[in-house]
Amino acid sequence: MSVVDCTGFSTRSCKSADVNGSSASKLNISSDQKSNLELSGSRMASVVTVKTEKRPAPADPQDVDSNTKKPRIWEPSMEPSLNLCLPQRKLLPSLKTKRASELVLVIGTGVSSAVAPQVPALRSWKGLIQALLDAANDFDLLEEEESRRFQKSLKDDKNLVHVAHDLIQKLSPRTGNVRSTFFKDCLYEVFDDLECKMENAGKHLLRSVLQLMESGALVLTTNFDNLLEIYAAHQGSKLESLDLTDEKKVLEWAQGKRSLSVLHIHGVYTNPSGIVLHPAGYQNVLRNTEVMREIQKLYETKSFVFLGCGRTVDDTTFQALFLEAVKHKSDLEHFMLVRREDVGEFKKLRDNMLDKGIKVISYGNEYSDLPEYFERLANEICNRDTVTNGWGSPSQEQETQNGFHSQKCLLQDYSS
Repeated sequence: MSVVDCTGFSTRSCKSADVNGSSASKLNISSDQKSNLELSGSRMASVVTVKTEKRPAPADPQDVDSNTKKPRIWEPSMEPSLNLCLPQRKLLPSLKTKRASELVLVIGTGVSSAVAPQVPALRSWKGLIQALLDAANDFDLLEEEESRRFQKSLKDDKNLVHVAHDLIQKLSPRTGNVRSTFFKDCLYEVFDDLECKMENAGKHLLRSVLQLMESGALVLTTNFDNLLEIYAAHQGSKLESLDLTDEKKVLEWAQGKRSLSVLHIHGVYTNPSGIVLHPAGYQNVLRNTEVMREIQKLYETKSFVFLGCGRTVDDTTFQALFLEAVKHKSDLEHFMLVRREDVGEFKKLRDNMLDKGIKVISYGNEYSDLPEYFERLANEICNRDTVTNGWGSPSQEQETQNGFHSQKCLLQDYSS
Protein backbone atom coordinates (compact mmCIF):
# COMPACT_ATOMS: atom_id res chain seq x y z
CA MET A 1 0.00 0.00 0.00
CA SER A 2 1.40 3.41 -0.98
CA VAL A 3 0.59 6.50 1.07
CA VAL A 4 0.51 10.05 -0.22
CA ASP A 5 0.31 13.09 2.08
CA CYS A 6 -2.07 15.48 0.34
CA THR A 7 -1.36 18.34 2.71
CA GLY A 8 1.30 19.45 0.29
CA PHE A 9 -1.23 20.11 -2.45
CA SER A 10 -2.20 23.68 -3.10
CA THR A 11 -5.84 24.71 -2.82
CA ARG A 12 -5.95 25.03 -6.59
CA SER A 13 -4.69 21.50 -7.19
CA CYS A 14 -6.97 20.15 -4.48
CA LYS A 15 -9.98 21.49 -6.33
CA SER A 16 -8.91 19.96 -9.59
CA ALA A 17 -7.51 16.63 -8.45
CA ASP A 18 -9.41 13.59 -9.67
CA VAL A 19 -8.73 10.16 -8.28
CA ASN A 20 -11.15 7.29 -8.84
CA GLY A 21 -11.06 3.68 -7.85
CA SER A 22 -9.36 2.55 -11.04
CA SER A 23 -6.60 5.16 -11.16
CA ALA A 24 -5.82 5.20 -7.46
CA SER A 25 -4.33 1.74 -7.60
CA LYS A 26 -1.55 2.83 -9.93
CA LEU A 27 -0.85 6.32 -8.63
CA ASN A 28 2.71 7.46 -7.92
CA ILE A 29 2.79 11.23 -7.61
CA SER A 30 5.32 12.87 -9.89
CA SER A 31 5.36 16.36 -11.40
CA ASP A 32 4.02 15.07 -14.75
CA GLN A 33 1.33 12.96 -13.17
CA LYS A 34 0.36 15.79 -10.85
CA SER A 35 -0.29 17.92 -13.92
CA ASN A 36 -2.45 15.15 -15.34
CA LEU A 37 -4.37 15.06 -12.11
CA GLU A 38 -5.01 18.79 -12.29
CA LEU A 39 -6.25 18.50 -15.87
CA SER A 40 -8.80 15.89 -14.85
CA GLY A 41 -10.62 18.33 -12.58
CA SER A 42 -13.55 18.55 -14.99
CA ARG A 43 -14.65 15.12 -13.78
CA MET A 44 -14.49 15.90 -10.08
CA ALA A 45 -14.13 19.46 -8.87
CA SER A 46 -14.59 19.14 -5.16
CA VAL A 47 -11.92 17.09 -3.35
CA VAL A 48 -9.83 13.95 -3.40
CA THR A 49 -12.25 11.35 -2.14
CA VAL A 50 -10.65 8.56 -0.19
CA LYS A 51 -11.93 5.10 0.55
CA THR A 52 -10.22 3.10 3.28
CA GLU A 53 -12.18 -0.13 3.22
CA LYS A 54 -10.21 -3.17 4.24
CA ARG A 55 -11.07 -5.05 1.08
CA PRO A 56 -10.62 -3.58 -2.40
CA ALA A 57 -13.70 -3.04 -4.49
CA PRO A 58 -13.82 -2.57 -8.24
CA ALA A 59 -14.68 0.88 -9.49
CA ASP A 60 -18.40 1.26 -9.98
CA PRO A 61 -19.65 4.13 -12.09
CA GLN A 62 -22.85 4.11 -10.02
CA ASP A 63 -20.87 5.07 -6.92
CA VAL A 64 -20.63 8.65 -8.13
CA ASP A 65 -23.58 10.87 -8.84
CA SER A 66 -22.95 12.67 -12.12
CA ASN A 67 -24.90 15.71 -10.99
CA THR A 68 -23.38 16.29 -7.54
CA LYS A 69 -19.94 14.78 -8.17
CA LYS A 70 -20.02 13.32 -4.66
CA PRO A 71 -19.72 9.71 -3.54
CA ARG A 72 -23.04 7.90 -3.24
CA ILE A 73 -22.04 5.75 -0.29
CA TRP A 74 -20.64 7.26 2.90
CA GLU A 75 -18.93 5.05 5.44
CA PRO A 76 -18.74 6.47 8.98
CA SER A 77 -15.46 8.13 9.95
CA MET A 78 -13.65 6.78 6.89
CA GLU A 79 -13.67 9.70 4.47
CA PRO A 80 -12.54 13.33 4.71
CA SER A 81 -14.95 16.22 4.50
CA LEU A 82 -16.84 16.94 1.29
CA ASN A 83 -15.81 20.56 0.95
CA LEU A 84 -12.40 20.90 2.54
CA CYS A 85 -11.26 23.36 -0.12
CA LEU A 86 -14.38 25.54 -0.10
CA PRO A 87 -15.03 28.60 2.11
CA GLN A 88 -16.48 27.40 5.39
CA ARG A 89 -18.68 29.12 7.93
CA LYS A 90 -16.96 29.35 11.29
CA LEU A 91 -18.17 27.18 14.11
CA LEU A 92 -19.46 28.98 17.19
CA PRO A 93 -16.83 28.56 19.95
CA SER A 94 -19.40 27.97 22.69
CA LEU A 95 -20.83 25.07 20.64
CA LYS A 96 -17.74 23.45 19.16
CA THR A 97 -16.06 23.21 22.57
CA LYS A 98 -18.84 21.04 23.94
CA ARG A 99 -18.28 17.34 24.50
CA ALA A 100 -20.63 14.89 22.83
CA SER A 101 -21.86 13.63 26.20
CA GLU A 102 -23.01 17.17 26.99
CA LEU A 103 -25.36 17.33 23.99
CA VAL A 104 -28.96 16.37 23.26
CA LEU A 105 -29.65 16.46 19.51
CA VAL A 106 -33.24 17.40 18.65
CA ILE A 107 -34.13 16.15 15.15
CA GLY A 108 -36.99 17.91 13.34
CA THR A 109 -38.78 17.55 10.03
CA GLY A 110 -36.03 19.50 8.24
CA VAL A 111 -33.63 16.59 8.69
CA SER A 112 -36.08 13.93 7.52
CA SER A 113 -37.12 15.98 4.48
CA ALA A 114 -33.43 16.37 3.57
CA VAL A 115 -32.86 12.62 3.82
CA ALA A 116 -35.94 11.60 1.82
CA PRO A 117 -37.26 14.67 -0.03
CA GLN A 118 -39.52 12.51 -2.21
CA VAL A 119 -41.75 11.72 0.78
CA PRO A 120 -44.14 14.68 1.34
CA ALA A 121 -45.20 13.36 4.75
CA LEU A 122 -41.69 14.04 6.10
CA ARG A 123 -41.66 17.74 5.24
CA SER A 124 -44.12 19.12 7.79
CA TRP A 125 -47.14 18.40 9.95
CA LYS A 126 -49.31 19.60 7.09
CA GLY A 127 -47.60 17.21 4.69
CA LEU A 128 -48.09 14.30 7.10
CA ILE A 129 -51.78 15.02 7.65
CA GLN A 130 -52.38 15.40 3.92
CA ALA A 131 -50.64 12.08 3.25
CA LEU A 132 -52.73 10.34 5.93
CA LEU A 133 -55.90 11.89 4.46
CA ASP A 134 -54.98 10.69 1.00
CA ALA A 135 -54.31 7.18 2.29
CA ALA A 136 -57.60 7.15 4.23
CA ASN A 137 -59.50 8.24 1.12
CA ASP A 138 -57.73 5.63 -1.00
CA PHE A 139 -58.89 2.95 1.44
CA ASP A 140 -62.43 4.41 1.68
CA LEU A 141 -62.08 4.96 5.41
CA LEU A 142 -63.74 8.40 5.51
CA GLU A 143 -67.14 9.64 4.44
CA GLU A 144 -67.07 12.48 1.92
CA GLU A 145 -68.26 14.99 4.51
CA GLU A 146 -65.60 13.87 6.98
CA SER A 147 -62.90 14.12 4.35
CA ARG A 148 -64.02 17.65 3.42
CA ARG A 149 -64.02 18.70 7.07
CA PHE A 150 -60.47 17.49 7.63
CA GLN A 151 -59.34 19.06 4.37
CA LYS A 152 -60.84 22.41 5.41
CA SER A 153 -59.15 22.27 8.82
CA LEU A 154 -55.87 21.56 7.08
CA LYS A 155 -56.36 24.44 4.64
CA ASP A 156 -57.34 26.84 7.43
CA ASP A 157 -54.03 25.96 9.11
CA LYS A 158 -55.63 25.44 12.48
CA ASN A 159 -53.78 23.66 15.27
CA LEU A 160 -52.31 20.92 13.10
CA VAL A 161 -51.41 18.65 16.01
CA HIS A 162 -55.06 18.63 17.07
CA VAL A 163 -56.16 18.00 13.48
CA ALA A 164 -53.76 15.05 13.29
CA HIS A 165 -55.01 13.74 16.64
CA ASP A 166 -58.64 13.91 15.50
CA LEU A 167 -57.79 12.14 12.25
CA ILE A 168 -55.96 9.37 14.10
CA GLN A 169 -58.92 8.89 16.42
CA LYS A 170 -61.22 8.67 13.40
CA LEU A 171 -58.99 6.02 11.83
CA SER A 172 -58.75 4.05 15.08
CA PRO A 173 -62.35 3.37 16.14
CA ARG A 174 -63.02 0.95 18.98
CA THR A 175 -65.44 -1.93 18.74
CA GLY A 176 -65.77 -3.23 22.26
CA ASN A 177 -62.21 -3.83 23.44
CA VAL A 178 -60.79 -4.06 19.93
CA ARG A 179 -59.21 -1.06 18.23
CA SER A 180 -59.17 -0.93 14.44
CA THR A 181 -55.79 -1.21 12.71
CA PHE A 182 -56.78 1.05 9.81
CA PHE A 183 -54.52 3.79 11.20
CA LYS A 184 -51.59 1.36 11.09
CA ASP A 185 -52.42 0.58 7.46
CA CYS A 186 -52.41 4.30 6.62
CA LEU A 187 -49.10 4.85 8.40
CA TYR A 188 -47.41 2.03 6.53
CA GLU A 189 -48.83 3.35 3.27
CA VAL A 190 -47.46 6.84 4.00
CA PHE A 191 -44.01 5.67 5.12
CA ASP A 192 -43.70 2.76 2.70
CA ASP A 193 -40.19 1.79 1.59
CA LEU A 194 -38.34 4.70 3.24
CA GLU A 195 -35.03 2.88 2.86
CA CYS A 196 -35.10 3.16 -0.93
CA LYS A 197 -36.00 6.86 -0.83
CA MET A 198 -33.02 8.06 1.20
CA GLU A 199 -30.67 10.40 -0.69
CA ASN A 200 -26.93 10.78 -0.28
CA ALA A 201 -26.75 14.32 1.13
CA GLY A 202 -29.17 13.33 3.85
CA LYS A 203 -27.22 10.17 4.64
CA HIS A 204 -24.17 12.37 5.09
CA LEU A 205 -26.07 14.36 7.74
CA LEU A 206 -27.24 11.19 9.49
CA ARG A 207 -23.65 9.95 9.57
CA SER A 208 -22.64 12.96 11.66
CA VAL A 209 -25.60 12.46 14.00
CA LEU A 210 -24.62 8.81 14.44
CA GLN A 211 -21.00 9.80 15.06
CA LEU A 212 -22.06 12.07 17.93
CA MET A 213 -24.41 9.41 19.32
CA GLU A 214 -21.62 6.86 19.42
CA SER A 215 -19.55 9.43 21.31
CA GLY A 216 -22.23 9.90 23.97
CA ALA A 217 -24.80 12.41 22.67
CA LEU A 218 -28.50 11.75 23.27
CA VAL A 219 -31.02 12.06 20.43
CA LEU A 220 -34.72 12.84 20.50
CA THR A 221 -37.05 13.64 17.63
CA THR A 222 -40.54 14.93 16.92
CA ASN A 223 -40.63 12.83 13.73
CA PHE A 224 -42.58 9.60 13.22
CA ASP A 225 -40.03 8.10 10.82
CA ASN A 226 -37.07 5.88 11.69
CA LEU A 227 -34.62 7.10 9.05
CA LEU A 228 -31.76 7.42 11.54
CA GLU A 229 -32.31 3.87 12.78
CA ILE A 230 -32.40 2.57 9.19
CA TYR A 231 -29.16 4.35 8.31
CA ALA A 232 -27.41 3.14 11.47
CA ALA A 233 -28.37 -0.46 10.73
CA HIS A 234 -26.62 -0.22 7.36
CA GLN A 235 -23.51 1.01 9.19
CA GLY A 236 -23.54 -1.89 11.62
CA SER A 237 -25.00 0.04 14.57
CA LYS A 238 -28.28 -0.99 16.16
CA LEU A 239 -30.38 1.91 17.45
CA GLU A 240 -33.54 1.35 19.45
CA SER A 241 -36.68 3.43 18.85
CA LEU A 242 -38.31 4.58 22.10
CA ASP A 243 -41.66 6.27 22.72
CA LEU A 244 -43.34 7.72 25.79
CA THR A 245 -45.41 4.61 26.48
CA ASP A 246 -42.39 2.84 28.01
CA GLU A 247 -41.61 4.82 31.16
CA LYS A 248 -38.75 2.57 32.28
CA LYS A 249 -36.84 2.90 29.03
CA VAL A 250 -37.49 6.65 28.86
CA LEU A 251 -36.03 6.98 32.36
CA GLU A 252 -32.95 4.97 31.40
CA TRP A 253 -32.55 7.08 28.25
CA ALA A 254 -32.66 10.30 30.28
CA GLN A 255 -30.09 8.85 32.68
CA GLY A 256 -27.73 8.14 29.79
CA LYS A 257 -28.08 4.37 30.08
CA ARG A 258 -29.59 4.03 26.58
CA SER A 259 -27.53 6.48 24.56
CA LEU A 260 -27.91 4.34 21.44
CA SER A 261 -31.67 4.85 21.51
CA VAL A 262 -33.76 7.49 19.74
CA LEU A 263 -36.61 8.97 21.77
CA HIS A 264 -39.60 9.71 19.52
CA ILE A 265 -41.69 12.05 21.69
CA HIS A 266 -44.69 11.70 19.34
CA GLY A 267 -44.05 8.01 18.67
CA VAL A 268 -42.73 6.13 15.65
CA TYR A 269 -44.81 4.75 12.80
CA THR A 270 -43.59 1.18 13.36
CA ASN A 271 -45.44 1.21 16.72
CA PRO A 272 -48.81 2.92 16.09
CA SER A 273 -49.97 2.29 19.65
CA GLY A 274 -47.19 4.59 20.85
CA ILE A 275 -48.25 7.56 18.71
CA VAL A 276 -48.76 10.55 21.02
CA LEU A 277 -50.33 13.80 19.80
CA HIS A 278 -52.60 14.67 22.71
CA PRO A 279 -51.60 15.42 26.35
CA ALA A 280 -53.66 12.44 27.48
CA GLY A 281 -51.21 10.21 25.64
CA TYR A 282 -48.26 11.05 27.86
CA GLN A 283 -49.96 11.58 31.22
CA ASN A 284 -48.30 8.40 32.47
CA VAL A 285 -44.91 10.06 31.99
CA LEU A 286 -46.00 13.44 33.38
CA ARG A 287 -47.30 11.77 36.52
CA ASN A 288 -44.12 9.79 37.06
CA THR A 289 -42.09 12.22 39.15
CA GLU A 290 -38.85 10.25 38.81
CA VAL A 291 -39.04 10.19 35.01
CA MET A 292 -40.01 13.87 34.77
CA ARG A 293 -37.23 14.89 37.14
CA GLU A 294 -34.63 13.16 34.97
CA ILE A 295 -36.10 14.50 31.72
CA GLN A 296 -36.23 18.10 32.93
CA LYS A 297 -32.73 17.80 34.36
CA LEU A 298 -31.50 17.27 30.79
CA TYR A 299 -32.60 20.77 29.74
CA GLU A 300 -30.89 22.22 32.80
CA THR A 301 -27.61 20.30 32.61
CA LYS A 302 -27.02 19.58 28.90
CA SER A 303 -27.02 21.63 25.70
CA PHE A 304 -29.81 20.92 23.23
CA VAL A 305 -28.91 21.29 19.54
CA PHE A 306 -31.98 21.76 17.33
CA LEU A 307 -31.54 20.43 13.77
CA GLY A 308 -34.21 20.98 11.14
CA CYS A 309 -36.55 22.32 13.80
CA GLY A 310 -38.88 25.20 13.06
CA ARG A 311 -41.43 25.42 15.83
CA THR A 312 -40.33 22.51 17.99
CA VAL A 313 -40.04 24.73 21.06
CA ASP A 314 -43.75 25.53 20.62
CA ASP A 315 -44.66 21.84 20.42
CA THR A 316 -46.97 21.10 23.35
CA THR A 317 -45.38 17.72 24.06
CA PHE A 318 -41.86 19.17 23.99
CA GLN A 319 -42.91 22.02 26.27
CA ALA A 320 -44.58 19.69 28.75
CA LEU A 321 -41.53 17.44 28.92
CA PHE A 322 -38.67 19.92 28.95
CA LEU A 323 -39.75 23.53 29.42
CA GLU A 324 -42.72 24.11 31.69
CA ALA A 325 -41.12 23.21 35.01
CA VAL A 326 -37.61 24.49 34.24
CA LYS A 327 -36.78 27.83 35.86
CA HIS A 328 -34.20 30.39 34.77
CA LYS A 329 -34.05 29.01 31.24
CA SER A 330 -32.35 32.19 29.97
CA ASP A 331 -29.24 31.21 31.97
CA LEU A 332 -28.91 27.99 29.98
CA GLU A 333 -27.05 27.39 26.71
CA HIS A 334 -28.83 25.65 23.84
CA PHE A 335 -28.46 26.03 20.08
CA MET A 336 -30.71 26.11 17.01
CA LEU A 337 -29.15 25.76 13.55
CA VAL A 338 -31.02 27.60 10.79
CA ARG A 339 -30.49 28.73 7.22
CA ARG A 340 -29.29 32.34 6.80
CA GLU A 341 -32.59 33.41 5.23
CA ASP A 342 -34.40 31.78 8.11
CA VAL A 343 -32.52 33.93 10.61
CA GLY A 344 -34.62 36.89 9.45
CA GLU A 345 -37.79 34.98 10.24
CA PHE A 346 -36.42 34.09 13.64
CA LYS A 347 -35.55 37.68 14.55
CA LYS A 348 -39.04 38.30 15.86
CA LEU A 349 -38.67 35.11 17.90
CA ARG A 350 -35.07 35.72 18.96
CA ASP A 351 -36.02 37.19 22.31
CA ASN A 352 -38.36 34.29 22.88
CA MET A 353 -35.59 31.85 21.98
CA LEU A 354 -33.16 33.58 24.33
CA ASP A 355 -35.73 33.36 27.09
CA LYS A 356 -35.52 29.60 26.60
CA GLY A 357 -31.73 29.73 26.61
CA ILE A 358 -31.47 29.05 22.85
CA LYS A 359 -28.92 30.68 20.56
CA VAL A 360 -29.98 30.88 16.91
CA ILE A 361 -27.05 30.08 14.59
CA SER A 362 -26.84 30.25 10.80
CA TYR A 363 -25.15 27.27 9.15
CA GLY A 364 -25.16 28.81 5.65
CA ASN A 365 -27.26 30.25 2.86
CA GLU A 366 -28.77 27.01 1.56
CA TYR A 367 -30.30 23.92 3.12
CA SER A 368 -27.56 21.95 1.36
CA ASP A 369 -24.96 23.70 3.56
CA LEU A 370 -26.15 21.93 6.71
CA PRO A 371 -24.53 18.49 6.14
CA GLU A 372 -21.06 19.99 5.60
CA TYR A 373 -21.41 22.39 8.55
CA PHE A 374 -22.66 19.71 10.88
CA GLU A 375 -19.97 17.27 9.77
CA ARG A 376 -17.26 19.76 10.73
CA LEU A 377 -19.00 20.38 14.04
CA ALA A 378 -19.26 16.65 14.78
CA ASN A 379 -15.61 16.06 13.84
CA GLU A 380 -14.48 18.98 16.01
CA ILE A 381 -16.42 17.74 19.02
CA CYS A 382 -15.49 14.07 18.63
CA ASN A 383 -11.81 14.84 18.01
CA ARG A 384 -11.81 17.04 21.10
CA ASP A 385 -13.31 14.17 23.09
CA THR A 386 -10.55 11.90 21.81
CA VAL A 387 -7.85 14.33 22.94
CA THR A 388 -9.51 14.75 26.32
CA ASN A 389 -9.69 11.00 26.82
CA GLY A 390 -6.03 10.57 25.93
CA TRP A 391 -6.54 8.23 23.00
CA GLY A 392 -3.58 9.52 21.06
CA SER A 393 -5.45 12.00 18.86
CA PRO A 394 -3.38 14.37 16.70
CA SER A 395 -2.54 17.74 18.19
CA GLN A 396 -4.47 20.86 17.22
CA GLU A 397 -1.59 21.97 14.98
CA GLN A 398 -1.77 18.68 13.12
CA GLU A 399 -5.54 18.91 12.76
CA THR A 400 -5.44 21.75 10.26
CA GLN A 401 -2.92 22.11 7.44
CA ASN A 402 -3.73 24.20 4.39
CA GLY A 403 -7.43 24.02 5.31
CA PHE A 404 -7.40 20.22 5.58
CA HIS A 405 -8.45 18.03 8.49
CA SER A 406 -5.77 16.24 10.45
CA GLN A 407 -6.29 12.95 8.66
CA LYS A 408 -4.19 12.59 5.53
CA CYS A 409 -5.59 11.67 2.18
CA LEU A 410 -4.70 8.00 1.83
CA LEU A 411 -4.55 6.47 -1.62
CA GLN A 412 -4.54 2.72 -1.25
CA ASP A 413 -2.53 0.76 -3.77
CA TYR A 414 -4.65 -2.36 -4.21
CA SER A 415 -2.36 -3.70 -6.89
CA SER A 416 0.54 -4.09 -4.49
